[in-house]
Amino acid sequence: MSEKLRIRMLSAATTVSGQGVGSAYMEQVALVREQSDIFEIYEKGQKGKSDINHVHTVNPTFRMQMDKKHVNVMYVHFIPSTLDGSLRMPKWFFNIFKKYVVSTYKKADEIVVVNPSFIPPLVELGMKEENITYIPNYVSKDQFHPLPKEEVAEIRASYGVKEDAFVVLGCGQVQTRKGVLDYIEVAKSNPDITFVWAGGFSFGRMTDGYDELKAIMDNPPENVKFIGIVDRDKMNAVFNMADVLFMPSFSELFPMSILEAANCGKPVLLRDLDLYKDILFDWYLKRSDVEGWNEEVRKLKEDPAYYDEAAKKSSEIATFYSKEHVASIWREYYPRIYKKWAEKKGIKPKE
Repeated sequence: MSEKLRIRMLSAATTVSGQGVGSAYMEQVALVREQSDIFEIYEKGQKGKSDINHVHTVNPTFRMQMDKKHVNVMYVHFIPSTLDGSLRMPKWFFNIFKKYVVSTYKKADEIVVVNPSFIPPLVELGMKEENITYIPNYVSKDQFHPLPKEEVAEIRASYGVKEDAFVVLGCGQVQTRKGVLDYIEVAKSNPDITFVWAGGFSFGRMTDGYDELKAIMDNPPENVKFIGIVDRDKMNAVFNMADVLFMPSFSELFPMSILEAANCGKPVLLRDLDLYKDILFDWYLKRSDVEGWNEEVRKLKEDPAYYDEAAKKSSEIATFYSKEHVASIWREYYPRIYKKWAEKKGIKPKE
């Protein structure tokens, strides 16, 4: 194929601060844009005809652009069941929204998931498995990487964290699904450890559990700091300030913060969920309750050898999800699905 494939990226993910979906969008677009020998990329506001519409979020305006003149790709960052514990809205409206999401996915020609565990549920919802492709996220090592100790000390000072503190970092929107209440319980059990949560209420009062979580944020335990939504260009500093990333989420797809922390060499402690098994293998620490997480946090703090081994696991994550590997997948994916659907839709093939 000598002609470049023209791809229009349709996303509103960056309009709401503190979303991992926004980080994933920026990384994916930057990665594909670098493949300028075969792709030409258009984003919001940029004019130009496209061959492929790649829809990243379920906005109605983007849904309407999925038509017979283009090959339409839908990025699935969630399925309806993962919305539970995220947003607070009337049940009748929530049900309508879930149906809208499913119908939007079905309208696409092709679906991309960042976790293979989401393929069976999508098939159950009526999607054809042959039209679903697993392509993992990746994080740029240029943007997320270890920093010198002297710089880390300055970062800690800027957030009011002691230079010699053991810091456990939590990331993401403050909502029930993220396991914030369990995070706080672990913090209460370890008063000699500093717990820092980066993130806030991206969706305001619509957030599930808003009242209870807001009360905790307004009056947290003495060893807990909520530093609010942090701009992405400052998150490398936050990861470097920490000793461990601890995310007790009840449901996730593929949190970008895991890759970001891994690139910074930090051990990752998670809730033991099936959805992590096919993407993180055995390169992370996992427990199922507050007692188990307490044990892991204490061991990471008090046993240097155990900490080093956990950090090595994270380096395996960073290596596996390398930029080069994921770029090669996108270089194969777009031409393949364009050829497949151009023939079905009667679109003129690329030379």
